[in-house]
Amino acid sequence: MSEQPERWTQATVYRDMWTDPADDPRDNDGPSPEGERATLLDFLVNYRLTLRMKCEGLDAEQLARRSVPPSDMSLLGLIRHLAEVERDWLNWITETEPLPRLYGPKDGDFHGAVADPAVVEAAFRDLEREQAATDAELHRHEDLGARIGREDIAVRELMVHRIDEYARHSGHADLLRECVDGRVGQ
Repeated sequence: MSEQPERWTQATVYRDMWTDPADDPRDNDGPSPEGERATLLDFLVNYRLTLRMKCEGLDAEQLARRSVPPSDMSLLGLIRHLAEVERDWLNWITETEPLPRLYGPKDGDFHGAVADPAVVEAAFRDLEREQAATDAELHRHEDLGARIGREDIAVRELMVHRIDEYARHSGHADLLRECVDGRVGQ
């Protein structure tokens, strides 16, 4: 008996997709966003949603399950990591005293990703809170070319960096989810 789960998908139209296009909350038939800011935000929102979709329907043990040794990466670790990264970005773009790390020393986001429902709930709450705080701060700056914060980073650059981070980790989430229960998808 193989320890690898059998590959599967909920999609019936395209068997390599996560879900059918008609059921995909990221897709719509309307016009594409108008303008640079709206386009950047649309990509960010969709990658964030992709990551959440990859975690749906899993229990605490499955979310905390590590990928392949020696990696300590897990879906729950990714959620905690992105909460930590959002806080870090907020620290970059504000002039106030930096907020402390959420999960302690380096790699605490992954090492502390344990199979405990309370840890899972806290991680999703942390992610939502940190996303909202960074979103609100960036929203204050209309000019995408404005340089802000202690890092003197352009708003546009940070927005693209955020998209890149979520896109990269959505790719990791594809593989992690497949290792957990065999579900595949774009």
